[in-house]
Amino acid sequence: MHTLGRIIGVGAIAAAAFTLAACGSDDKDTAATTTTAGTGAVAQAKHGRECTAEDIGVTGGFGETPRVTIPGDCDPPTKLITKDLVEGSGPGAVAGQPLTMNYVLVTWSDKKKLDSSFDRGKPFQLNLGAGEVIPGWDQGLVGVQQGARRLLIIPPNLGYGAGSGGIKPNETLVFVTDAVGVGN
Repeated sequence: MHTLGRIIGVGAIAAAAFTLAACGSDDKDTAATTTTAGTGAVAQAKHGRECTAEDIGVTGGFGETPRVTIPGDCDPPTKLITKDLVEGSGPGAVAGQPLTMNYVLVTWSDKKKLDSSFDRGKPFQLNLGAGEVIPGWDQGLVGVQQGARRLLIIPPNLGYGAGSGGIKPNETLVFVTDAVGVGN
């Protein structure tokens, strides 16, 4: 019985040491995301506060290919965020109107550009509110004026949700859009 007690005691100490070692990393520069085994789902680290539009770095003016920088010290927003980076002019877009947009898409989890109409040299056309695009665009581009550059931070439920077309499941999307044409 005395030997069994020692084995259990040593096992408990080893388990505690293993647990502390696994949890004891003080590396603050570890990746902000991990992939859930077998699913490809994006699990994002928690930093204690959601990012705002002001946390996202965007360089370049209207018509120039923007460069987007996503910080690593805040969490992706859980609600749609829009911010005009360059003001446009004329009436704001309403549902049913055609829009001609240039855009850059950066994915939150890896902070890399995934798509860009600027790179293709051809703007993207859509009818606002017609369900031709993800809900984050249909909602986030309402009111955009011709000549405006708008930042859209789109949570997964308004983006691609379970994933699609090279976008990971539960991915937050960051778009910088230029309204080339509103209503024409």
